[in-house]
Amino acid sequence: MTIAAKDVMSLRQKTGLGMMDCKEALAANDGDMTAAEEWIRAKRKGKMDTRTERTTGEGRIAIEIGDGCAVIVEVLTETDFTARNDEFLDMMNIVSASALGCDAGAIEVTDEMTSAIDNIRVKTGENANFARGVKLVGGDFGQYVHHDGKRGCLLQVEGNADADTLKGICQHITFYDPAAITPDDVSAEKLDEIRAKAVQEAKDSGKPEEIAQKMSEGKVRKFLEENTLIKQKYVLDESKTIEEILPDGCTITNFVRYTLGS
Repeated sequence: MTIAAKDVMSLRQKTGLGMMDCKEALAANDGDMTAAEEWIRAKRKGKMDTRTERTTGEGRIAIEIGDGCAVIVEVLTETDFTARNDEFLDMMNIVSASALGCDAGAIEVTDEMTSAIDNIRVKTGENANFARGVKLVGGDFGQYVHHDGKRGCLLQVEGNADADTLKGICQHITFYDPAAITPDDVSAEKLDEIRAKAVQEAKDSGKPEEIAQKMSEGKVRKFLEENTLIKQKYVLDESKTIEEILPDGCTITNFVRYTLGS
């Protein structure tokens, strides 16, 4: 049968494939546009399913805030070129929006996410996969995703704080990667480890036991100041700590920080 050029072009626009591939698909399905699109998807996906071992070192992070909940997700692909194109960004919007409907905690991949990611695999010929995601529920939320989509932070708080303050704290977390929110969140085992190491170093340098113990407590204080979020100096104004920029009555309860691929 004769395949109209406008139908070939229309299918090409939908799938991103070449003219000859689209013409072949239409011919194999008697010119039925919907059937041809599904035929292409099945054929290309079958080929892509044999390439899942290919390295996916690029991709993007996305955050979506809903009604009383929020998600952060990561999808990986092979090249930065694909991760930056508009279709990949559209797919990230679909994945993050779908994730809002999941249960709290680690995100389980939905059929809608799988379909959106498969479309990218079909159109680009690259391997792509859902890497990870988390849903937080309750309180208020701040967010920040770096302009390249490779780093991001989702922040959860109780109490009121303006969006700019919460975004700034997210930027800070993205930059500093704190080990905990408050000193109380650091395990006793970790603090004992720091003390023991400091005492041994002091003794090795000839310090008496009493001085070594005092030096170890100083090491602990320094660790907590440098590694717990509320005690850290705010990256956008180092004259203040995170604790000092939080409005009265606002408490940080959780944060999730992603760096692409790690």
